[in-house]
Amino acid sequence: MTQSLSFLCISTFFKGNEFLRSCKQAGNTVYLLTNKKLEYKPWVREFIDEVFYIEEKPDGSFSMDEIIAGLAYMMRSKKVDRIVALDDFDVERAAHLREHFRIPGMGQTTSRHFRDKLAMRMKAQEAGIKVPMFTSLFNDHDIFEFTQKVTFPCVVKPRSEASATGIKKVYNSEQLWEVVHHLGDRRHEYLVEQFKPGDVFHVDSLSVNGKFVFTRCSQYLSTPMEVAHGGGIFRSVTVPFGSKDDKALQKANTQVMKAFGMNYSASHSEFIKDHETGEIIFLETASRVGGANLAEMVEASSGINLWREWAIIETAMAKGEEYVLPSVENSYSGIIISLSNHQHPNTEGFNDPEIYWRMEMEYHIGFIVKSDKRERVIALLDDYAQRIYDNFHASAPISAKSTH
Repeated sequence: MTQSLSFLCISTFFKGNEFLRSCKQAGNTVYLLTNKKLEYKPWVREFIDEVFYIEEKPDGSFSMDEIIAGLAYMMRSKKVDRIVALDDFDVERAAHLREHFRIPGMGQTTSRHFRDKLAMRMKAQEAGIKVPMFTSLFNDHDIFEFTQKVTFPCVVKPRSEASATGIKKVYNSEQLWEVVHHLGDRRHEYLVEQFKPGDVFHVDSLSVNGKFVFTRCSQYLSTPMEVAHGGGIFRSVTVPFGSKDDKALQKANTQVMKAFGMNYSASHSEFIKDHETGEIIFLETASRVGGANLAEMVEASSGINLWREWAIIETAMAKGEEYVLPSVENSYSGIIISLSNHQHPNTEGFNDPEIYWRMEMEYHIGFIVKSDKRERVIALLDDYAQRIYDNFHASAPISAKSTH
């Protein structure tokens, strides 16, 4: 089969250019649906056949009725064979549109497992996967029972935000009830779970026909939550290949994807290794490429561009063709990113040959380093963290809403 297919790619944040490029290079017609306020971002327009815009409401949301009406009008003259969400916040929108227009792909029930943290925990627990002790905030008695069993501290989390946005840490039941009452009529949008001290990992994968064709495990040296709430410097490094942690994380990730019904996509999952027990505990997952430039870090380590391969997988699955993963290399890589007190920080002093990538973003400084030796990667990250902290580092209060 060599027929051209039409892909509607949804991205209400500026990301996914490499997916758009690869999707077009695979011979597809590519449509982009994005936020009107991102109209002048540097999208790879030469690889996009047409761009459609949606207006953001004052509260930052979008009207699904308007999106459906707009797509219905567009489909009078244009065909859409597949819909792909390029950002976490678009996963449920894409699922809603697939169901409404009967387009193949992940539906709303399955998509919930990759967006709704409460659905994630309930589904994982049902499948026998270890999760932190948790409860919804629907029912007062359930919350009371939770406070009688749990060991504080706990975290109250939005069910559908990304990263560490909107998370509040509480140290006793009184603080928890204060937060619940403060949430008022929005409490149903949150859950509470036990905060488990431990090492936090991310597992970035590509799936085809329900099986992983590529997986890379990495460890946060500074977790997204620590960075967001403590104004720290974000760092992550590849897990030692073939190590006990590497094997345990891959096994846990396989259990999660099987339980959640993943068929084909990129995925980004997070786990914690409990300091007390050494157990791997599932935190969350997403059916998309990881943010915070982790895709570039994975590519430095493996030679695999997750965005590009995801687009090729989507095309192959739509055409009923076989997908073949390019050859994988096994190097170690690490990433470091910080807010900067300079609009355009001068990074000429960072000139080690291991530097693979430099961040080009106003008021940010960041690098990805690559080496055959993990110890060298960690040494560079430690050195850079100190130098960035001494000369460039800035911090800002965490936003109530995700900004990228």
